[in-house]
Amino acid sequence: MAVTDLTGAIWRKSSRSGSTGGNCVEVADNLSGVVGVRDSKDPTGPALVFGPEAWRAFVTHAKQR
Repeated sequence: MAVTDLTGAIWRKSSRSGSTGGNCVEVADNLSGVVGVRDSKDPTGPALVFGPEAWRAFVTHAKQR
């Protein structure tokens, strides 16, 4: 399994995350060919990586809910 280098990722908190420090997700969509997703409470922990098309499909589906 290849490891994706997320050096240079600019992380932003999801607009759906609350301000109370609860369950927060950060997204990095400034990298070429990948979108990173991580837990804001564990910024040095693991991150999920999606292709741009898969990420757009996820966001589109989530907005419909």
